[in-house]
Amino acid sequence: MEKLEKHLTALKAKHAELDVKLLEEEARPLPDTLKIQELKKQKLAVKQEIEKIEKK
Repeated sequence: MEKLEKHLTALKAKHAELDVKLLEEEARPLPDTLKIQELKKQKLAVKQEIEKIEKK
């Protein structure tokens, strides 16, 4: 169980990191829309994995 909790903590940190990167990219004068799309996809995938673990 401890391994799962560590994995969940790491996923939450990754989700927060992606959120910061996303906000930074959106704040740029000329944001890269492809990069924003990729960051959003990654963030969603991490969120879904977090939710799957938390439902167990």
